[in-house]
Amino acid sequence: IKKQQQDVLGFLEANKIEFEEKDIAANEENRKWMRENVPEDSRPASGNPLPPRLFNDSRYLGDYEAFFEARENNAVYAFLGLTAPPGSKVGEPL
Repeated sequence: IKKQQQDVLGFLEANKIEFEEKDIAANEENRKWMRENVPEDSRPASGNPLPPRLFNDSRYLGDYEAFFEARENNAVYAFLGLTAPPGSKVGEPL
């Protein structure tokens, strides 16, 4: 989990994409918010959804696997619901 979180954070920082990191280990409110906002069809069969989970405000975007796939397909900006900066190779909005 830690490696996946660092991978996402590193990408966002390297591309100067603004984000807010929410710690669910140390903050019960953040943990509750995440559990309530991950759609039913995106939850594991048993247990609670594990981080990292990505949101644009309160809109659920996906988990690490979805982020990784978007990055591999040069579609991260579209995945994040953002407009790619001019000259970017990291995807255009859908």
